[in-house]
Amino acid sequence: MATSGTTAFDLNIDDIIEEAYERCGMRTNSGNDLRSARRSLNLLFSEWGNRGIHLWKVELNEVALVSGQAEYTVDAQVNDVLEAYISSTAAASNSASTQDVSLTKIDRSAYAALPNKLATGQPSQYFVDRQTTPKIFVYQAPDLNTYTTLKFYTINRIEDAGVYTNQADVAYRFLPCMCSGLAYYLSQKRAPDRIQLLKQLYEDELLRALNEDGARSSVYISPQTYFGDGV
Repeated sequence: MATSGTTAFDLNIDDIIEEAYERCGMRTNSGNDLRSARRSLNLLFSEWGNRGIHLWKVELNEVALVSGQAEYTVDAQVNDVLEAYISSTAAASNSASTQDVSLTKIDRSAYAALPNKLATGQPSQYFVDRQTTPKIFVYQAPDLNTYTTLKFYTINRIEDAGVYTNQADVAYRFLPCMCSGLAYYLSQKRAPDRIQLLKQLYEDELLRALNEDGARSSVYISPQTYFGDGV
């Protein structure tokens, strides 16, 4: 049986827009159609950011801790910080003797309630201030006795669609729901009679992609035991 022998299929922005318009029962006829679709595609990426589904954009970052400093700025492309820990070494110097300690993520209210935010010691908690340029606040402010590096997993923004010959900054498994999502967005402007159908197709495609994208781990089932009065 002859096969292609390749696994490089991808869609550029122009292909994605054409596919979405076809699902609306239309064709792109002007530059305005293309601009409108590209804008809708970027809004779709923003929606995915709100849902937190773009796990292919997870990245491990690090910053050197400064004695007595609680506040650290992260890149503007960061959408959120998922996990953080302090380490005795930078990534380039990792060895069998490297020690890591996880930090507990707290919300704004819990951080605001801390009585002395610049008290020094070993950090145990962190708060993410999700401004245009996000910041991480650690508590306690580091004393650098053992741990010198803050390491954290970020989920970053999906890159803008850009020019029409670009490929989308989207994992292969999300191509179907990206086309369905753009078709749904375009239907709200150009094909109102298809809104409900295309919305359902989009949510179905998105659910399949999310199920495939989820972390797969071993499952352990422990029997429940009862003692005394059944507790």
